[in-house]
Amino acid sequence: MATTPQSIEQASFQNSFVDELRGEASMDKRPRQVPGYHYSRVEPTAVQAPRLLAWSEELADFLGLERPADQGPAVEVLAGNRLAPTMKPFAARYGGHQFGNWAGQLGDGRAISLGELTATNGTTWEIQLKGAGPTPYSRRADGRAVLRSSLREFLCSEAMHYLGVPTTRALSLVATGDEVIRDMFYNGNARPEPGAIVARVAPTFVRFGNFQIFLATGEMDNLRALADYVIRRHYPELGEPSPEVYVRWFEEICRRTAIMIAHWQSVGFVHGVMNTDNMSILGLTIDYGPYGWLEPYDPDWTPNTTDFGGRRYAFGQQPRVALWNLMQLGQAISPLVNDVKELNPALDVYINTLGNTRHEMMLRKLGLTSLNREEDEALIEALEQTLAESEVDMTLFFRHLSHTVPEVLKAPENGGAAWQELLAAASYSTAPAEEEALVQWLQRYFLRLQQEQASPEAIQQLMLQANPKYVLRNYLAQQAIEAAEAGDLSVLNRLMEVLKKPFDEQPEHDELAAKRPDWAREKPGCATLSCSS
Repeated sequence: MATTPQSIEQASFQNSFVDELRGEASMDKRPRQVPGYHYSRVEPTAVQAPRLLAWSEELADFLGLERPADQGPAVEVLAGNRLAPTMKPFAARYGGHQFGNWAGQLGDGRAISLGELTATNGTTWEIQLKGAGPTPYSRRADGRAVLRSSLREFLCSEAMHYLGVPTTRALSLVATGDEVIRDMFYNGNARPEPGAIVARVAPTFVRFGNFQIFLATGEMDNLRALADYVIRRHYPELGEPSPEVYVRWFEEICRRTAIMIAHWQSVGFVHGVMNTDNMSILGLTIDYGPYGWLEPYDPDWTPNTTDFGGRRYAFGQQPRVALWNLMQLGQAISPLVNDVKELNPALDVYINTLGNTRHEMMLRKLGLTSLNREEDEALIEALEQTLAESEVDMTLFFRHLSHTVPEVLKAPENGGAAWQELLAAASYSTAPAEEEALVQWLQRYFLRLQQEQASPEAIQQLMLQANPKYVLRNYLAQQAIEAAEAGDLSVLNRLMEVLKKPFDEQPEHDELAAKRPDWAREKPGCATLSCSS
Protein backbone atom coordinates (compact mmCIF):
# COMPACT_ATOMS: atom_id res chain seq x y z
CA MET A 1 0.00 0.00 0.00
CA ALA A 2 1.31 3.43 -0.97
CA THR A 3 2.45 5.61 1.91
CA THR A 4 2.66 8.84 -0.10
CA PRO A 5 0.04 10.14 -2.55
CA GLN A 6 0.60 9.19 -6.16
CA SER A 7 -0.80 10.30 -9.48
CA ILE A 8 -3.63 8.13 -10.77
CA GLU A 9 -1.83 7.16 -14.00
CA GLN A 10 0.93 5.63 -11.85
CA ALA A 11 -1.38 3.86 -9.40
CA SER A 12 -1.62 0.10 -9.25
CA PHE A 13 -5.13 -1.17 -10.01
CA GLN A 14 -6.73 -4.49 -9.09
CA ASN A 15 -9.41 -6.04 -11.27
CA SER A 16 -11.38 -8.51 -9.18
CA PHE A 17 -14.63 -8.20 -11.17
CA VAL A 18 -12.82 -8.96 -14.44
CA ASP A 19 -10.53 -11.62 -13.00
CA GLU A 20 -13.19 -13.57 -11.08
CA LEU A 21 -16.28 -13.37 -13.32
CA ARG A 22 -17.19 -14.25 -16.91
CA GLY A 23 -16.49 -11.53 -19.42
CA GLU A 24 -16.71 -10.91 -23.11
CA ALA A 25 -13.22 -9.93 -24.24
CA SER A 26 -13.79 -8.82 -27.85
CA MET A 27 -13.59 -5.05 -27.03
CA ASP A 28 -16.44 -4.62 -29.54
CA LYS A 29 -18.44 -1.48 -28.66
CA ARG A 30 -21.38 -2.15 -31.00
CA PRO A 31 -24.72 -2.10 -29.11
CA ARG A 32 -26.10 -5.63 -28.85
CA GLN A 33 -27.39 -8.32 -26.53
CA VAL A 34 -24.55 -9.98 -24.62
CA PRO A 35 -25.90 -13.29 -23.26
CA GLY A 36 -23.73 -15.47 -21.06
CA TYR A 37 -21.51 -12.79 -19.52
CA HIS A 38 -21.22 -10.58 -16.43
CA TYR A 39 -19.42 -7.82 -18.32
CA SER A 40 -17.81 -6.77 -21.56
CA ARG A 41 -14.24 -5.60 -21.77
CA VAL A 42 -14.31 -2.18 -23.42
CA GLU A 43 -12.04 0.86 -23.41
CA PRO A 44 -13.19 4.48 -23.03
CA THR A 45 -13.42 6.60 -26.15
CA ALA A 46 -11.00 9.52 -26.19
CA VAL A 47 -12.24 13.10 -25.93
CA GLN A 48 -10.89 16.25 -27.55
CA ALA A 49 -9.54 18.47 -24.76
CA PRO A 50 -9.88 17.09 -21.21
CA ARG A 51 -9.55 19.59 -18.39
CA LEU A 52 -10.07 19.16 -14.65
CA LEU A 53 -13.00 21.17 -13.27
CA ALA A 54 -13.39 19.74 -9.76
CA TRP A 55 -11.56 17.37 -7.44
CA SER A 56 -12.61 15.78 -4.15
CA GLU A 57 -9.53 16.39 -2.02
CA GLU A 58 -10.67 14.33 0.99
CA LEU A 59 -11.66 11.31 -1.10
CA ALA A 60 -8.41 11.52 -3.05
CA ASP A 61 -6.41 11.58 0.19
CA PHE A 62 -8.30 8.49 1.35
CA LEU A 63 -7.48 6.74 -1.93
CA GLY A 64 -3.84 7.80 -1.76
CA LEU A 65 -4.05 9.99 -4.85
CA GLU A 66 -2.53 13.41 -5.42
CA ARG A 67 -4.41 16.25 -7.04
CA PRO A 68 -3.53 16.42 -10.75
CA ALA A 69 -2.78 19.50 -12.78
CA ASP A 70 -5.76 20.83 -14.71
CA GLN A 71 -4.36 19.17 -17.82
CA GLY A 72 -1.89 16.33 -18.21
CA PRO A 73 -1.53 12.55 -17.90
CA ALA A 74 -3.70 12.14 -14.79
CA VAL A 75 -6.58 14.12 -16.28
CA GLU A 76 -6.23 12.08 -19.46
CA VAL A 77 -6.89 8.99 -17.33
CA LEU A 78 -9.89 10.64 -15.66
CA ALA A 79 -11.27 11.51 -19.11
CA GLY A 80 -10.67 8.06 -20.61
CA ASN A 81 -7.91 9.18 -23.00
CA ARG A 82 -5.23 7.13 -21.25
CA LEU A 83 -5.16 3.89 -19.28
CA ALA A 84 -2.78 2.89 -16.50
CA PRO A 85 -0.96 -0.37 -17.35
CA THR A 86 -2.77 -2.33 -14.62
CA MET A 87 -6.30 -1.31 -15.66
CA LYS A 88 -8.72 -3.79 -17.25
CA PRO A 89 -11.67 -1.54 -18.11
CA PHE A 90 -15.14 -3.04 -18.48
CA ALA A 91 -18.84 -2.30 -18.73
CA ALA A 92 -21.16 -4.43 -16.59
CA ARG A 93 -24.20 -6.24 -17.92
CA TYR A 94 -27.47 -5.94 -16.01
CA GLY A 95 -31.21 -5.65 -16.49
CA GLY A 96 -33.91 -3.99 -14.47
CA HIS A 97 -37.44 -2.81 -13.88
CA GLN A 98 -37.89 0.78 -15.04
CA PHE A 99 -40.99 2.50 -13.65
CA GLY A 100 -42.28 -0.93 -12.67
CA ASN A 101 -41.87 -2.56 -16.10
CA TRP A 102 -39.25 -5.14 -17.00
CA ALA A 103 -36.84 -3.52 -19.45
CA GLY A 104 -34.62 -6.49 -20.33
CA GLN A 105 -30.88 -6.01 -20.82
CA LEU A 106 -29.67 -2.54 -19.81
CA GLY A 107 -26.07 -2.49 -18.58
CA ASP A 108 -23.42 0.22 -18.31
CA GLY A 109 -24.35 2.24 -21.37
CA ARG A 110 -22.12 5.22 -20.57
CA ALA A 111 -20.13 4.06 -17.55
CA ILE A 112 -16.82 2.22 -17.82
CA SER A 113 -15.06 0.86 -14.75
CA LEU A 114 -11.28 1.18 -14.75
CA GLY A 115 -10.52 -1.18 -11.86
CA GLU A 116 -10.02 -0.97 -8.11
CA LEU A 117 -7.62 1.02 -5.95
CA THR A 118 -6.57 0.11 -2.42
CA ALA A 119 -7.31 2.97 -0.05
CA THR A 120 -5.12 4.08 2.84
CA ASN A 121 -7.11 1.85 5.24
CA GLY A 122 -6.66 -1.27 3.10
CA THR A 123 -10.16 -1.35 1.60
CA THR A 124 -10.67 -1.54 -2.17
CA TRP A 125 -12.65 0.98 -4.22
CA GLU A 126 -13.80 0.75 -7.80
CA ILE A 127 -13.21 3.77 -10.04
CA GLN A 128 -15.78 4.24 -12.78
CA LEU A 129 -15.95 6.89 -15.51
CA LYS A 130 -19.49 8.03 -16.29
CA GLY A 131 -19.80 9.54 -19.76
CA ALA A 132 -16.73 7.74 -21.15
CA GLY A 133 -18.24 6.71 -24.48
CA PRO A 134 -20.22 3.86 -26.04
CA THR A 135 -20.31 0.28 -24.79
CA PRO A 136 -22.25 -2.78 -25.96
CA TYR A 137 -25.00 -1.64 -23.56
CA SER A 138 -25.44 1.87 -24.97
CA ARG A 139 -28.42 0.83 -27.11
CA ARG A 140 -29.10 3.87 -29.34
CA ALA A 141 -27.17 6.33 -27.15
CA ASP A 142 -23.72 7.88 -27.50
CA GLY A 143 -22.31 6.88 -24.12
CA ARG A 144 -21.60 10.48 -23.21
CA ALA A 145 -22.78 12.81 -20.44
CA VAL A 146 -23.21 16.57 -20.37
CA LEU A 147 -21.68 19.04 -17.93
CA ARG A 148 -25.12 19.76 -16.50
CA SER A 149 -25.78 16.23 -15.25
CA SER A 150 -22.14 15.47 -14.46
CA LEU A 151 -21.75 18.49 -12.20
CA ARG A 152 -24.99 17.55 -10.43
CA GLU A 153 -23.74 14.01 -9.83
CA PHE A 154 -20.32 15.15 -8.63
CA LEU A 155 -21.75 17.69 -6.18
CA CYS A 156 -24.55 15.51 -4.86
CA SER A 157 -22.41 12.42 -4.29
CA GLU A 158 -20.12 14.40 -2.05
CA ALA A 159 -22.91 16.45 -0.42
CA MET A 160 -24.73 13.26 0.58
CA HIS A 161 -21.54 11.80 2.04
CA TYR A 162 -21.08 14.81 4.31
CA LEU A 163 -24.74 14.61 5.34
CA GLY A 164 -24.00 11.08 6.59
CA VAL A 165 -26.15 9.36 3.94
CA PRO A 166 -24.86 6.02 2.57
CA THR A 167 -23.69 6.90 -0.94
CA THR A 168 -21.30 6.33 -3.77
CA ARG A 169 -18.64 9.05 -4.02
CA ALA A 170 -17.20 11.24 -6.77
CA LEU A 171 -13.48 11.85 -7.25
CA SER A 172 -13.31 14.23 -10.19
CA LEU A 173 -15.26 16.24 -12.73
CA VAL A 174 -13.55 16.67 -16.10
CA ALA A 175 -14.66 18.76 -19.07
CA THR A 176 -14.18 16.89 -22.35
CA GLY A 177 -13.90 19.77 -24.80
CA ASP A 178 -16.58 18.06 -26.91
CA GLU A 179 -20.23 18.95 -27.35
CA VAL A 180 -23.04 16.49 -26.73
CA ILE A 181 -26.52 16.77 -28.26
CA ARG A 182 -29.27 16.41 -25.67
CA ASP A 183 -33.02 16.99 -25.52
CA MET A 184 -33.30 17.95 -21.84
CA PHE A 185 -37.05 17.35 -21.50
CA TYR A 186 -37.62 14.96 -24.46
CA ASN A 187 -39.80 17.61 -26.10
CA GLY A 188 -38.06 18.01 -29.43
CA ASN A 189 -35.71 20.80 -28.36
CA ALA A 190 -32.36 19.04 -28.68
CA ARG A 191 -29.31 21.29 -28.48
CA PRO A 192 -25.55 20.93 -28.10
CA GLU A 193 -24.20 21.08 -24.56
CA PRO A 194 -20.66 20.87 -23.18
CA GLY A 195 -19.62 17.32 -22.34
CA ALA A 196 -18.10 16.12 -19.06
CA ILE A 197 -17.07 12.95 -17.26
CA VAL A 198 -17.39 12.10 -13.56
CA ALA A 199 -15.08 9.61 -11.89
CA ARG A 200 -17.40 7.76 -9.52
CA VAL A 201 -16.10 5.72 -6.60
CA ALA A 202 -17.67 2.85 -4.62
CA PRO A 203 -16.62 -0.51 -3.21
CA THR A 204 -18.68 -1.94 -6.09
CA PHE A 205 -21.28 -0.69 -8.55
CA VAL A 206 -23.14 -4.02 -8.62
CA ARG A 207 -26.87 -3.38 -8.43
CA PHE A 208 -30.09 -5.38 -8.13
CA GLY A 209 -30.36 -5.54 -11.91
CA ASN A 210 -27.09 -7.46 -12.24
CA PHE A 211 -28.87 -10.42 -10.64
CA GLN A 212 -32.20 -9.90 -12.37
CA ILE A 213 -30.76 -10.32 -15.85
CA PHE A 214 -29.48 -13.81 -15.04
CA LEU A 215 -32.83 -14.99 -13.72
CA ALA A 216 -34.54 -13.57 -16.81
CA THR A 217 -32.18 -15.41 -19.17
CA GLY A 218 -31.83 -18.59 -17.09
CA GLU A 219 -28.09 -18.16 -16.50
CA MET A 220 -27.98 -19.90 -13.14
CA ASP A 221 -24.21 -20.46 -13.11
CA ASN A 222 -23.61 -16.74 -13.68
CA LEU A 223 -26.19 -15.86 -11.04
CA ARG A 224 -24.44 -18.02 -8.44
CA ALA A 225 -20.98 -16.81 -9.45
CA LEU A 226 -22.00 -13.16 -9.05
CA ALA A 227 -23.66 -13.79 -5.68
CA ASP A 228 -20.58 -15.64 -4.45
CA TYR A 229 -18.30 -12.85 -5.68
CA VAL A 230 -20.32 -10.15 -3.90
CA ILE A 231 -20.52 -12.12 -0.65
CA ARG A 232 -16.83 -13.00 -0.56
CA ARG A 233 -15.68 -9.50 -1.51
CA HIS A 234 -18.24 -7.30 0.26
CA TYR A 235 -20.00 -9.44 2.89
CA PRO A 236 -17.18 -11.73 4.10
CA GLU A 237 -18.50 -11.62 7.68
CA LEU A 238 -21.41 -13.83 6.55
CA GLY A 239 -19.12 -16.78 5.81
CA GLU A 240 -18.60 -18.94 2.74
CA PRO A 241 -21.54 -18.85 0.29
CA SER A 242 -24.21 -21.49 0.89
CA PRO A 243 -28.02 -21.61 0.76
CA GLU A 244 -28.14 -20.44 4.38
CA VAL A 245 -25.65 -17.63 3.75
CA TYR A 246 -27.64 -16.41 0.72
CA VAL A 247 -30.62 -15.98 3.03
CA ARG A 248 -28.58 -14.02 5.58
CA TRP A 249 -27.07 -11.98 2.76
CA PHE A 250 -30.48 -10.95 1.46
CA GLU A 251 -31.47 -9.99 4.99
CA GLU A 252 -28.40 -7.76 5.28
CA ILE A 253 -29.14 -6.11 1.92
CA CYS A 254 -32.67 -5.40 3.18
CA ARG A 255 -31.29 -3.92 6.40
CA ARG A 256 -28.80 -1.67 4.62
CA THR A 257 -31.40 -0.52 2.10
CA ALA A 258 -33.77 0.40 4.94
CA ILE A 259 -31.09 2.52 6.60
CA MET A 260 -30.38 4.30 3.31
CA ILE A 261 -34.07 5.07 2.74
CA ALA A 262 -34.45 6.31 6.32
CA HIS A 263 -31.60 8.74 5.69
CA TRP A 264 -33.25 9.96 2.48
CA GLN A 265 -36.53 10.61 4.26
CA SER A 266 -34.77 12.28 7.18
CA VAL A 267 -33.15 14.97 5.02
CA GLY A 268 -35.95 15.33 2.46
CA PHE A 269 -34.00 13.80 -0.45
CA VAL A 270 -35.90 12.53 -3.49
CA HIS A 271 -33.92 10.21 -5.76
CA GLY A 272 -36.29 10.60 -8.68
CA VAL A 273 -35.67 7.33 -10.53
CA MET A 274 -35.62 4.30 -8.22
CA ASN A 275 -35.53 1.67 -10.94
CA THR A 276 -34.12 -1.70 -9.83
CA ASP A 277 -31.03 -1.05 -11.95
CA ASN A 278 -30.43 2.06 -9.80
CA MET A 279 -30.38 0.14 -6.51
CA SER A 280 -26.97 -0.70 -5.04
CA ILE A 281 -26.33 -4.19 -3.68
CA LEU A 282 -24.50 -2.46 -0.80
CA GLY A 283 -27.37 -0.16 0.21
CA LEU A 284 -25.69 2.97 -1.18
CA THR A 285 -27.32 5.86 -2.99
CA ILE A 286 -26.34 5.35 -6.61
CA ASP A 287 -27.00 7.05 -9.98
CA TYR A 288 -27.74 10.70 -9.26
CA GLY A 289 -30.07 11.82 -12.04
CA PRO A 290 -33.26 13.87 -11.57
CA TYR A 291 -32.92 14.17 -7.80
CA GLY A 292 -34.09 16.99 -5.57
CA TRP A 293 -34.71 18.12 -2.00
CA LEU A 294 -38.15 18.88 -0.63
CA GLU A 295 -38.66 22.60 -0.42
CA PRO A 296 -42.37 22.87 0.28
CA TYR A 297 -42.89 19.60 2.18
CA ASP A 298 -44.94 17.46 -0.21
CA PRO A 299 -45.02 13.65 -0.07
CA ASP A 300 -46.28 13.58 -3.69
CA TRP A 301 -43.42 15.66 -5.08
CA THR A 302 -41.00 14.24 -7.60
CA PRO A 303 -38.37 16.24 -9.49
CA ASN A 304 -38.57 13.81 -12.44
CA THR A 305 -40.74 15.04 -15.31
CA THR A 306 -40.82 11.49 -16.70
CA ASP A 307 -42.64 10.43 -13.53
CA PHE A 308 -45.26 13.19 -13.44
CA GLY A 309 -48.01 10.85 -14.67
CA GLY A 310 -47.79 8.25 -11.90
CA ARG A 311 -45.46 9.84 -9.34
CA ARG A 312 -44.15 6.35 -8.64
CA TYR A 313 -40.90 7.74 -7.26
CA ALA A 314 -42.28 10.67 -5.28
CA PHE A 315 -40.82 11.40 -1.83
CA GLY A 316 -43.58 9.65 0.10
CA GLN A 317 -43.40 6.57 -2.14
CA GLN A 318 -39.67 5.86 -1.68
CA PRO A 319 -40.03 3.48 1.29
CA ARG A 320 -42.66 1.42 -0.54
CA VAL A 321 -40.73 1.38 -3.83
CA ALA A 322 -37.56 0.19 -2.11
CA LEU A 323 -39.53 -2.71 -0.63
CA TRP A 324 -40.92 -3.57 -4.08
CA ASN A 325 -37.40 -3.45 -5.52
CA LEU A 326 -36.13 -5.75 -2.77
CA MET A 327 -38.90 -8.20 -3.64
CA GLN A 328 -37.63 -8.23 -7.25
CA LEU A 329 -34.10 -8.90 -5.99
CA GLY A 330 -35.40 -11.68 -3.76
CA GLN A 331 -37.08 -13.26 -6.76
CA ALA A 332 -33.85 -12.95 -8.76
CA ILE A 333 -31.74 -14.80 -6.17
CA SER A 334 -34.46 -17.30 -5.20
CA PRO A 335 -32.88 -20.17 -7.24
CA LEU A 336 -29.92 -20.02 -4.83
CA VAL A 337 -31.91 -20.92 -1.70
CA ASN A 338 -33.65 -24.12 -0.68
CA ASP A 339 -37.10 -22.54 -0.39
CA VAL A 340 -38.10 -19.09 -1.62
CA LYS A 341 -40.17 -18.63 1.55
CA GLU A 342 -36.91 -18.45 3.50
CA LEU A 343 -36.36 -15.00 1.96
CA ASN A 344 -39.63 -13.52 3.23
CA PRO A 345 -38.46 -12.70 6.80
CA ALA A 346 -35.79 -10.43 5.29
CA LEU A 347 -38.56 -8.18 3.96
CA ASP A 348 -39.82 -7.85 7.52
CA VAL A 349 -36.28 -6.86 8.51
CA TYR A 350 -36.51 -4.07 5.95
CA ILE A 351 -39.88 -2.88 7.27
CA ASN A 352 -38.82 -3.00 10.93
CA THR A 353 -35.38 -1.48 10.35
CA LEU A 354 -36.87 1.34 8.31
CA GLY A 355 -39.52 2.04 10.94
CA ASN A 356 -37.08 2.00 13.84
CA THR A 357 -34.39 4.01 12.06
CA ARG A 358 -36.81 6.66 10.84
CA HIS A 359 -38.30 6.95 14.32
CA GLU A 360 -34.89 7.39 15.94
CA MET A 361 -33.86 9.97 13.33
CA MET A 362 -37.07 11.96 13.77
CA LEU A 363 -36.64 11.97 17.55
CA ARG A 364 -33.14 13.42 17.10
CA LYS A 365 -34.42 16.01 14.65
CA LEU A 366 -36.97 17.06 17.28
CA GLY A 367 -34.52 16.97 20.20
CA LEU A 368 -36.43 14.17 21.91
CA THR A 369 -35.39 10.96 23.61
CA SER A 370 -37.46 7.79 23.59
CA LEU A 371 -40.09 7.96 26.30
CA ASN A 372 -43.38 6.65 24.92
CA ARG A 373 -43.04 5.09 21.45
CA GLU A 374 -46.74 5.14 20.65
CA GLU A 375 -47.28 8.77 21.67
CA ASP A 376 -44.12 9.93 19.91
CA GLU A 377 -45.11 8.14 16.70
CA ALA A 378 -48.47 9.90 16.80
CA LEU A 379 -46.71 13.24 17.31
CA ILE A 380 -44.38 12.62 14.36
CA GLU A 381 -47.19 11.45 12.10
CA ALA A 382 -49.20 14.55 12.94
CA LEU A 383 -46.18 16.71 12.11
CA GLU A 384 -45.72 15.14 8.69
CA GLN A 385 -49.39 15.68 7.84
CA THR A 386 -49.27 19.27 9.05
CA LEU A 387 -46.05 20.11 7.19
CA ALA A 388 -47.67 19.01 3.95
CA GLU A 389 -50.64 21.29 4.57
CA SER A 390 -48.49 24.28 5.45
CA GLU A 391 -46.13 24.58 2.46
CA VAL A 392 -43.16 24.59 4.82
CA ASP A 393 -39.59 24.15 3.62
CA MET A 394 -38.47 20.94 5.32
CA THR A 395 -34.80 21.85 5.75
CA LEU A 396 -35.49 25.37 6.99
CA PHE A 397 -38.28 24.27 9.32
CA PHE A 398 -36.11 21.81 11.24
CA ARG A 399 -33.05 24.05 11.28
CA HIS A 400 -34.98 27.05 12.58
CA LEU A 401 -36.76 24.77 15.06
CA SER A 402 -33.32 23.83 16.42
CA HIS A 403 -32.70 27.50 17.25
CA THR A 404 -36.22 28.27 18.47
CA VAL A 405 -36.59 25.37 20.91
CA PRO A 406 -34.15 26.64 23.60
CA GLU A 407 -35.70 30.12 23.43
CA VAL A 408 -39.20 28.76 24.08
CA LEU A 409 -38.03 26.35 26.78
CA LYS A 410 -36.35 29.23 28.63
CA ALA A 411 -39.23 31.70 28.13
CA PRO A 412 -42.51 29.85 27.41
CA GLU A 413 -44.43 33.12 27.53
CA ASN A 414 -42.69 34.12 24.28
CA GLY A 415 -43.66 30.89 22.53
CA GLY A 416 -46.40 32.36 20.36
CA ALA A 417 -44.16 35.00 18.83
CA ALA A 418 -41.25 32.56 18.45
CA TRP A 419 -43.38 30.01 16.60
CA GLN A 420 -44.70 32.69 14.25
CA GLU A 421 -41.18 33.87 13.53
CA LEU A 422 -40.19 30.28 12.73
CA LEU A 423 -43.05 29.87 10.28
CA ALA A 424 -42.30 33.17 8.58
CA ALA A 425 -38.74 31.97 7.98
CA ALA A 426 -39.70 28.52 6.68
CA SER A 427 -43.09 28.75 4.96
CA TYR A 428 -43.79 29.41 1.28
CA SER A 429 -47.48 29.98 2.04
CA THR A 430 -49.04 33.44 2.14
CA ALA A 431 -52.26 32.19 3.75
CA PRO A 432 -52.03 32.39 7.58
CA ALA A 433 -54.91 29.92 7.95
CA GLU A 434 -52.74 27.19 6.46
CA GLU A 435 -50.20 27.72 9.23
CA GLU A 436 -52.67 27.51 12.10
CA ALA A 437 -52.54 23.71 12.25
CA LEU A 438 -48.75 23.87 12.46
CA VAL A 439 -48.90 26.37 15.31
CA GLN A 440 -51.21 24.00 17.17
CA TRP A 441 -48.78 21.14 16.52
CA LEU A 442 -45.89 23.26 17.84
CA GLN A 443 -47.82 23.87 21.06
CA ARG A 444 -48.38 20.13 21.42
CA TYR A 445 -44.69 19.51 20.71
CA PHE A 446 -43.69 22.05 23.37
CA LEU A 447 -45.60 20.07 26.01
CA ARG A 448 -43.71 16.95 24.93
CA LEU A 449 -40.39 18.83 25.05
CA GLN A 450 -41.02 19.75 28.66
CA GLN A 451 -40.85 16.05 29.57
CA GLU A 452 -37.19 15.93 28.57
CA GLN A 453 -34.57 15.97 31.33
CA ALA A 454 -31.74 17.52 29.30
CA SER A 455 -30.98 21.23 29.37
CA PRO A 456 -32.24 23.48 26.55
CA GLU A 457 -28.65 23.83 25.35
CA ALA A 458 -28.15 20.04 25.21
CA ILE A 459 -31.41 19.59 23.33
CA GLN A 460 -30.40 22.25 20.85
CA GLN A 461 -27.01 20.61 20.30
CA LEU A 462 -28.71 17.30 19.52
CA MET A 463 -31.01 19.01 17.02
CA LEU A 464 -28.28 21.00 15.28
CA GLN A 465 -26.35 17.80 14.66
CA ALA A 466 -29.43 16.17 13.08
CA ASN A 467 -30.83 19.07 11.04
CA PRO A 468 -28.58 20.36 8.26
CA LYS A 469 -28.51 24.03 7.41
CA TYR A 470 -27.19 23.45 3.89
CA VAL A 471 -28.46 20.97 1.30
CA LEU A 472 -27.89 20.88 -2.45
CA ARG A 473 -31.07 22.59 -3.57
CA ASN A 474 -31.64 22.27 -7.30
CA TYR A 475 -31.52 26.00 -7.90
CA LEU A 476 -28.07 26.15 -6.28
CA ALA A 477 -26.84 23.33 -8.50
CA GLN A 478 -28.32 25.10 -11.52
CA GLN A 479 -26.48 28.32 -10.65
CA ALA A 480 -23.23 26.36 -10.46
CA ILE A 481 -24.00 24.72 -13.83
CA GLU A 482 -24.72 28.00 -15.60
CA ALA A 483 -21.58 29.59 -14.19
CA ALA A 484 -19.43 26.58 -15.13
CA GLU A 485 -20.85 26.56 -18.66
CA ALA A 486 -19.73 30.20 -18.88
CA GLY A 487 -16.25 29.28 -17.64
CA ASP A 488 -16.70 30.40 -14.02
CA LEU A 489 -15.95 27.64 -11.48
CA SER A 490 -16.16 29.86 -8.40
CA VAL A 491 -19.83 29.02 -7.74
CA LEU A 492 -19.11 25.28 -7.94
CA ASN A 493 -16.04 25.57 -5.71
CA ARG A 494 -17.90 27.60 -3.09
CA LEU A 495 -20.80 25.14 -3.01
CA MET A 496 -18.38 22.23 -2.66
CA GLU A 497 -16.73 23.78 0.39
CA VAL A 498 -19.99 24.79 2.10
CA LEU A 499 -21.61 21.37 1.56
CA LYS A 500 -18.68 19.66 3.30
CA LYS A 501 -19.99 21.15 6.57
CA PRO A 502 -23.78 21.04 6.18
CA PHE A 503 -24.46 21.16 9.94
CA ASP A 504 -22.18 24.15 10.65
CA GLU A 505 -23.57 27.67 10.73
CA GLN A 506 -21.08 29.22 8.23
CA PRO A 507 -22.82 32.63 8.52
CA GLU A 508 -20.83 34.08 5.63
CA HIS A 509 -22.76 31.67 3.37
CA ASP A 510 -26.26 32.27 4.76
CA GLU A 511 -27.72 32.99 1.33
CA LEU A 512 -27.01 29.36 0.36
CA ALA A 513 -29.43 28.27 3.11
CA ALA A 514 -32.27 30.52 1.98
CA LYS A 515 -35.72 29.55 0.77
CA ARG A 516 -36.00 28.71 -2.90
CA PRO A 517 -36.46 32.05 -4.70
CA ASP A 518 -39.61 32.70 -6.72
CA TRP A 519 -37.69 32.74 -10.01
CA ALA A 520 -36.61 29.11 -9.40
CA ARG A 521 -40.12 27.77 -8.81
CA GLU A 522 -40.73 26.73 -12.43
CA LYS A 523 -37.31 27.18 -14.02
CA PRO A 524 -35.97 24.03 -15.75
CA GLY A 525 -33.18 22.50 -13.71
CA CYS A 526 -34.34 24.27 -10.55
CA ALA A 527 -37.74 22.64 -9.99
CA THR A 528 -37.96 19.82 -12.51
CA LEU A 529 -35.54 17.62 -14.40
CA SER A 530 -35.71 14.57 -16.62
CA CYS A 531 -33.73 11.37 -16.92
CA SER A 532 -31.78 13.04 -19.74
CA SER A 533 -28.02 13.06 -19.25
